[in-house]
Amino acid sequence: MPHRSTAGTGLALALLSAVTFATSGTFARSLIDAGWSAEAVVVARVGLAALVLAVPAVLALRGRAGVLRRNLGPVTVFGLLGVATAQACFFNAVRYLPVGVALLLEYLGIILVVGWLWLVHGQRPRRLTVAGSLAALVGLVLVLDLTGTGRLDPVGVLWGLGAAVGLAGYFVLAARVDADLPSVTMASGGMAVGAAVLALLGLVGVLPLRATFGAVDFAGQRTSWLVPIVGLSLVAAVVAYLTGIAATRLLGARLSSFVGLTEVMFAVLIAWLVLGELPVPVQLAGGVLIVAGVALVRLDELRAGRTEQAAARTDEPALT
Repeated sequence: MPHRSTAGTGLALALLSAVTFATSGTFARSLIDAGWSAEAVVVARVGLAALVLAVPAVLALRGRAGVLRRNLGPVTVFGLLGVATAQACFFNAVRYLPVGVALLLEYLGIILVVGWLWLVHGQRPRRLTVAGSLAALVGLVLVLDLTGTGRLDPVGVLWGLGAAVGLAGYFVLAARVDADLPSVTMASGGMAVGAAVLALLGLVGVLPLRATFGAVDFAGQRTSWLVPIVGLSLVAAVVAYLTGIAATRLLGARLSSFVGLTEVMFAVLIAWLVLGELPVPVQLAGGVLIVAGVALVRLDELRAGRTEQAAARTDEPALT
């Protein structure tokens, strides 16, 4: 259970991660509208970010190659699930489903985290956690402002559920990797694995890889394609993944995953500020519910921490 001071730092890092992750849609839209395939955008995003972090990742190890060797398996799985699977499945789900529906399916990964911790590790969710999860998911639905009752394509639903598995893997694996492995090394390694897998799938024809290298429309201005690429790589990947992994290590998988829900709220606000897409009142109400859900989970964590501390003091032998 995180100490109060480290929990505060973890919450700040988790919120920063959510904000920076939320910029990815705004940056990517200009590239996709210019002819890029979604898969090419993802490869560029995480591939360049992995290169940017490669030198800091090596320096952070300071010759401790053994730490990386014993964590090659977890880092590889993190790259496959938390990076490649989550992003590739989400963008493929968007091919068949409305973006809002695909994003909602992906965020079912939050429920998978709670279920995983319960079924595999025996961490049964308490009442406040259940209440927080319900409030956050209802808020998520409101923020996405889903409309229509058309039949969902089952192929798209399967892709969306695959993205949910990837998102759950991101939170669970980031919390469980060896504490001796620096966050920057894990982020760089995971993104390198993710980029390599997606690029390989593109080369064999499973995923389309298309890119153009002219001017693009971004925030109402004509600018170089490099502007959104730099934003995607440095802001929406380097900063987002580093702060997200660090936050998960401080807060644990469950709480950090719930704070990650605020990404949707931030994405709506960023789209409003940059693209002029004004959120409707129902979306604002959803944002309030998401924050309330995170607060309930946080309160539950604090209560559990106080209970454990009290139990530990009771079990301490008396001084003579």
